[in-house]
Amino acid sequence: MVEAELEFEGSDCTCIHDDVVNEVRAKMPQDESLMDLADTFKIFSDFTRVKILCALIHAEMCVSDISVLLGMTKSSISHQLRILKQSNLVKYRKAGSVVYYSLADDHVKAIFNQGMEHVLEDS
Repeated sequence: MVEAELEFEGSDCTCIHDDVVNEVRAKMPQDESLMDLADTFKIFSDFTRVKILCALIHAEMCVSDISVLLGMTKSSISHQLRILKQSNLVKYRKAGSVVYYSLADDHVKAIFNQGMEHVLEDS
Protein backbone atom coordinates (compact mmCIF):
# COMPACT_ATOMS: atom_id res chain seq x y z
CA MET A 1 0.00 0.00 0.00
CA VAL A 2 1.39 3.45 -0.86
CA GLU A 3 1.92 6.07 1.79
CA ALA A 4 -0.84 8.38 0.50
CA GLU A 5 -3.39 5.57 0.92
CA LEU A 6 -2.27 5.04 4.50
CA GLU A 7 -2.81 8.69 5.26
CA PHE A 8 -6.31 8.56 3.83
CA GLU A 9 -7.20 5.44 5.77
CA GLY A 10 -5.99 7.03 8.98
CA SER A 11 -8.14 10.11 8.46
CA ASP A 12 -8.70 12.14 11.61
CA CYS A 13 -12.32 12.85 10.76
CA THR A 14 -14.23 12.70 14.03
CA CYS A 15 -17.35 14.64 13.14
CA ILE A 16 -20.55 12.73 12.56
CA HIS A 17 -22.77 13.89 9.73
CA ASP A 18 -26.08 13.14 11.46
CA ASP A 19 -28.19 14.13 8.47
CA VAL A 20 -26.37 11.69 6.18
CA VAL A 21 -26.37 8.90 8.77
CA ASN A 22 -30.09 9.30 9.45
CA GLU A 23 -30.97 9.47 5.76
CA VAL A 24 -29.03 6.30 4.98
CA ARG A 25 -30.31 4.50 8.09
CA ALA A 26 -33.89 5.11 6.91
CA LYS A 27 -33.06 3.51 3.55
CA MET A 28 -31.25 0.44 4.89
CA PRO A 29 -33.12 -2.86 4.48
CA GLN A 30 -33.72 -5.08 7.49
CA ASP A 31 -30.74 -7.20 8.56
CA GLU A 32 -32.60 -10.40 7.62
CA SER A 33 -33.02 -9.16 4.04
CA LEU A 34 -29.34 -8.23 3.81
CA MET A 35 -28.39 -11.66 5.18
CA ASP A 36 -30.55 -13.31 2.51
CA LEU A 37 -28.83 -11.19 -0.13
CA ALA A 38 -25.40 -12.21 1.19
CA ASP A 39 -26.48 -15.86 1.05
CA THR A 40 -27.61 -15.42 -2.56
CA PHE A 41 -24.25 -13.98 -3.53
CA LYS A 42 -22.49 -16.89 -1.79
CA ILE A 43 -24.24 -19.22 -4.23
CA PHE A 44 -22.55 -17.34 -7.08
CA SER A 45 -19.13 -17.97 -5.51
CA ASP A 46 -18.92 -21.53 -6.85
CA PHE A 47 -17.45 -21.94 -10.34
CA THR A 48 -19.61 -24.96 -11.22
CA ARG A 49 -22.82 -23.24 -10.16
CA VAL A 50 -21.90 -20.19 -12.22
CA LYS A 51 -21.29 -22.40 -15.25
CA ILE A 52 -24.66 -24.12 -14.74
CA LEU A 53 -26.44 -20.76 -14.48
CA CYS A 54 -24.67 -19.57 -17.62
CA ALA A 55 -25.85 -22.67 -19.49
CA LEU A 56 -29.41 -22.24 -18.24
CA ILE A 57 -29.47 -18.65 -19.50
CA HIS A 58 -29.34 -20.11 -23.00
CA ALA A 59 -31.62 -23.13 -22.70
CA GLU A 60 -33.69 -25.30 -20.42
CA MET A 61 -31.62 -28.44 -19.82
CA CYS A 62 -31.75 -31.79 -18.07
CA VAL A 63 -29.02 -33.10 -15.76
CA SER A 64 -27.56 -35.32 -18.50
CA ASP A 65 -27.28 -32.39 -20.92
CA ILE A 66 -25.55 -30.20 -18.34
CA SER A 67 -23.29 -33.10 -17.37
CA VAL A 68 -22.10 -33.56 -20.96
CA LEU A 69 -21.76 -29.81 -21.54
CA LEU A 70 -19.59 -29.27 -18.46
CA GLY A 71 -17.77 -32.61 -18.58
CA MET A 72 -18.86 -33.55 -15.06
CA THR A 73 -20.73 -36.43 -13.47
CA LYS A 74 -24.50 -36.35 -13.26
CA SER A 75 -24.14 -36.74 -9.50
CA SER A 76 -22.05 -33.58 -9.11
CA ILE A 77 -24.40 -31.62 -11.39
CA SER A 78 -27.43 -32.84 -9.43
CA HIS A 79 -25.79 -31.75 -6.18
CA GLN A 80 -25.18 -28.23 -7.50
CA LEU A 81 -28.68 -28.02 -9.00
CA ARG A 82 -30.13 -28.95 -5.61
CA ILE A 83 -28.29 -26.00 -4.04
CA LEU A 84 -29.43 -23.67 -6.82
CA LYS A 85 -33.02 -24.89 -6.45
CA GLN A 86 -32.99 -24.46 -2.65
CA SER A 87 -31.79 -20.89 -3.20
CA ASN A 88 -34.63 -20.21 -5.65
CA LEU A 89 -32.22 -19.52 -8.48
CA VAL A 90 -33.40 -22.39 -10.67
CA LYS A 91 -36.71 -24.15 -11.12
CA TYR A 92 -37.62 -27.44 -12.73
CA ARG A 93 -40.40 -29.14 -14.62
CA LYS A 94 -41.00 -32.79 -15.29
CA ALA A 95 -41.79 -34.18 -18.72
CA GLY A 96 -42.40 -37.88 -18.25
CA SER A 97 -39.31 -39.24 -16.56
CA VAL A 98 -37.08 -36.31 -17.55
CA VAL A 99 -36.57 -33.29 -15.30
CA TYR A 100 -35.71 -30.03 -17.05
CA TYR A 101 -34.05 -27.13 -15.26
CA SER A 102 -34.24 -23.44 -16.08
CA LEU A 103 -33.55 -20.13 -14.37
CA ALA A 104 -36.13 -19.31 -11.71
CA ASP A 105 -36.88 -15.88 -13.20
CA ASP A 106 -35.45 -12.92 -15.09
CA HIS A 107 -33.85 -11.56 -11.90
CA VAL A 108 -31.34 -14.42 -11.91
CA LYS A 109 -30.41 -13.66 -15.52
CA ALA A 110 -30.08 -9.95 -14.68
CA ILE A 111 -27.80 -10.65 -11.68
CA PHE A 112 -25.64 -12.94 -13.81
CA ASN A 113 -25.47 -10.51 -16.73
CA GLN A 114 -24.69 -7.52 -14.48
CA GLY A 115 -21.86 -9.47 -12.85
CA MET A 116 -20.49 -10.52 -16.23
CA GLU A 117 -20.71 -6.97 -17.53
CA HIS A 118 -18.74 -5.78 -14.50
CA VAL A 119 -16.10 -8.48 -14.97
CA LEU A 120 -15.66 -7.64 -18.64
CA GLU A 121 -15.55 -3.87 -18.05
CA ASP A 122 -11.76 -3.59 -18.10
CA SER A 123 -11.16 -6.32 -20.67
